[in-house]
Amino acid sequence: MKRQSRAGQLRGFREHFYRQVIDAQADQPLRVLAYSLVPSPRARPDEDWGTLQAEADQLGYAIAARLHDVAVPVTTTYFPASSASQGVYTPPWDRPGWREAERQLRAGLADGVLVLDRHNISSDDDEYHVVIKHLGEHCRAFLHLVIPEEPLAPT
Repeated sequence: MKRQSRAGQLRGFREHFYRQVIDAQADQPLRVLAYSLVPSPRARPDEDWGTLQAEADQLGYAIAARLHDVAVPVTTTYFPASSASQGVYTPPWDRPGWREAERQLRAGLADGVLVLDRHNISSDDDEYHVVIKHLGEHCRAFLHLVIPEEPLAPT
């Protein structure tokens, strides 16, 4: 139950920055960076690009650039009693594609980042929260997920 409530908090936090960007827009289409994290150097993000393009088309977003990184496992020893939580893969800020996304956002070339799901950013709640906050506060940008953190209840 705690995991679900954290997912809801993270979703609300992410949507807060989306609203801030929307409120600052002057009736122009939102420009987004399509970002994908592929599982291996041999993998291609083509399938993700198709899904991200369809989402952008549906929402009226313009894709400014497509960026991707290869998921690299973290080679850190985990201590079960440690309060430090860590993701399974390299944190986004240590990935070249993600650093380029942040550079483009800071330069005003896009308003947000479009990804398939939060795991393209981080599976770790604390790390994911830091990324959302950084995008919103330092890049004045939002993160849009095709698959939200917490599925909506059926109506």
